[in-house]
Amino acid sequence: MEHVLTVIAPPASGLLDRAALDAAREAIRALGALAGSPRWLKEAEAADIPFEDIAPDAAEAAARAALGDAPVDLVAQAAEGRRKRLLVADMDSTIVVGETLDELAAHAGLKERIAAITARAMNGELDFAEALRERVAMLAGLPESALAAVHRRLAFMPGAATLVATMRAHGAYAALVSGGFRFFTSRVAAALGFDLDQGNELEIDGAALTGRVVEPILDKGAKLATLRRLAAAQGLPLSAALTVGDGANDLPMLQAAGLGVAFRAKPSVAAAARARVTHGDLTALLWAQGYTEAELVGQG
Repeated sequence: MEHVLTVIAPPASGLLDRAALDAAREAIRALGALAGSPRWLKEAEAADIPFEDIAPDAAEAAARAALGDAPVDLVAQAAEGRRKRLLVADMDSTIVVGETLDELAAHAGLKERIAAITARAMNGELDFAEALRERVAMLAGLPESALAAVHRRLAFMPGAATLVATMRAHGAYAALVSGGFRFFTSRVAAALGFDLDQGNELEIDGAALTGRVVEPILDKGAKLATLRRLAAAQGLPLSAALTVGDGANDLPMLQAAGLGVAFRAKPSVAAAARARVTHGDLTALLWAQGYTEAELVGQG
């Protein structure tokens, strides 16, 4: 069929059953659509419902109304071309848990103050570049060793390793593109197997941060430009790209890609993105592409 609705529950929750899938299917059919039988991608966790004759947005809204407050994610899209060949991912609060700059601020006793600015910038309330300069300026004099200390405590977002490994095993190119810092992106990219990483550079004098970021700052425009450059380099249309992020500086690349996913995103970003994952982990991005449990690589 022309379109597909993917219904995704949190891993190991057991929340998704055939009754829920049938309710979603009947809600789509009530709009006059032709809807096929649900197909499990992973039992009790993710399933596809093929449909046609109505728009994806309408199908998604109908299914959401039918499922009420059930903590499941819904992604409706064209069936053709749903498996992407380029992944461009944000890092902080997307591929890794938390914000690395906020964790650096903790070493200076400024976490609460800097985290408040981070939250406003990620929700689009502040200019990203200016907010970054302001926050880094507060860290002037912080020992360089704090970077390594933060890195040692970094945790990968659940599903991150499986997402990257599975897409690369099936021929996709994977890039980590962050408004954070290359000290972290280079290490995260190496650990997870990304093909490329980009981030901002902290200026260091001797063994301490100067409080300045090396210009130019990698912001939302640079993320979008990187998406376009990588797609061209791979000989791919933007429709063949999957992008994922949580902040306002991710929104242009989310809106430009064939599948742009706002992952546990700030409210303004979730509202503006075409696809959202709020309850699942990063394996939700694989289910959305139609991968089955048997095709996943490095799960865990």
